[in-house]
This record gives sequence, structure tokens and C-alpha cells, in this order.
Amino acid sequence: MNRLLAIGEAAKVLGLSITTLRRWEKEGKLIPEPTTSKHRRYDLAKLKPELFHQEDTRKTVAYARVSSHDQKADLERQKQVLELYCAKQGWTFEVVSDLGSGMNYQKKGLKRLLNAIIDDKVGRLVLTHKDRLLRFGAELVFAICEIKSVQVIILNRGEDAAFEEDLAKDVLEIITVFSAGLYGSRSRKNQKIIEGVKKVIDEAEHDHSPQNRA
Repeated sequence: MNRLLAIGEAAKVLGLSITTLRRWEKEGKLIPEPTTSKHRRYDLAKLKPELFHQEDTRKTVAYARVSSHDQKADLERQKQVLELYCAKQGWTFEVVSDLGSGMNYQKKGLKRLLNAIIDDKVGRLVLTHKDRLLRFGAELVFAICEIKSVQVIILNRGEDAAFEEDLAKDVLEIITVFSAGLYGSRSRKNQKIIEGVKKVIDEAEHDHSPQNRA
């Protein structure tokens, strides 16, 4: 049974008018659940708890990711932030982490997470930033979460501190694959393109390093 309902569906379940529900919402008697697509949904378990005699046994999963081995310290920071947040809420949770590009859809942790969501084993997904999930395609995962009534919590809606570095690595990966396809992986022209991009990225990372920001 889908727990999150649009206002029209919620009104039918309660036998009330949409106008009444909107008035209750203004008075603070009824609080909608915002979805990742910015639609308002109403939790049926709160409106009619008698329909849900069994507690939701689905687990909370916190997901963390960095792009490369030299960002392991950032991965640990992400995990600590997620663990602290979930513990403060009193949730029983599991932390799933990956070390790999945001362009890679085959990461072990991500695949395990998606399989658990599809199998209705996850009731809540917690992230530090949206781009920690995937560079492109995160919205599709959030849509699946909405269909499966999985609550998605993103702790920080702003840019991740590692955003520029991660994005640079992902762009390099795209260019590497693209140029290899055009010229062959051993082509001198291909190597020059990749080396040029690497040089630009290295310079950008150097300019944004903490000691150079001071």
C-alpha cells in the first residue's frame, strides 16, 4: 500500500474535502511530506494509522561516495556526518560507501543500494549531498525512491566542498573514453588531449588547495 498520497487521494481516504485538508494544513494540523520533485504528499500512516498495524521494518541507508583514493579522508568525514545525523534521529541504519567516479553506475555499493530499494528493503535514504549518489542520473534514482515510498533526506542542498575536484575527474573520464574511441587508446593525439586536460585539472586543484586559498 502506498503511504504517500496526493491531496485528492488523501481527501478520499479520509472522506473529507480537499478544501478542509488545505485549511488543516494552513492551521498546522496537517503537515505534507515534500518529495524530491517538490510535490506535496500526505502520509497515509499518519492520517489513518489503523491501516498500518505493522511497523515499517524497512531500513535506513546512508550513502557516501568519493571519486578517488586520495579523497579517503573526505569519505570518512561523510560517513561520520551521516552516522551522527542518523544516530541523533534514533534510527537503526546502515552506511553504504563507494570509492569511484560519479559517472560509474557499476559501483558495488550503489548497485547494492538500488537492489535493496527495488526489493522494498529501504524506507529511508540519507545523503550529505545529491551529487554523492551520481553525477548524472540521481533524479532517476529519486523517482524510483518516490515510487517505492522511500524517504530521501539530503543534509546539504548546497555545493559539496569536493564538487569541483570530483567534477574535474569525471570530465577527464569522459574525455578519456571519448578520445580513446576516436583515436585509439595508444594514439599520440589521444595522449596529448588527455595530458592537456590533466594539466588543466592539476593546476585548478592546486589553485583551490587550502594552502593557496589562505
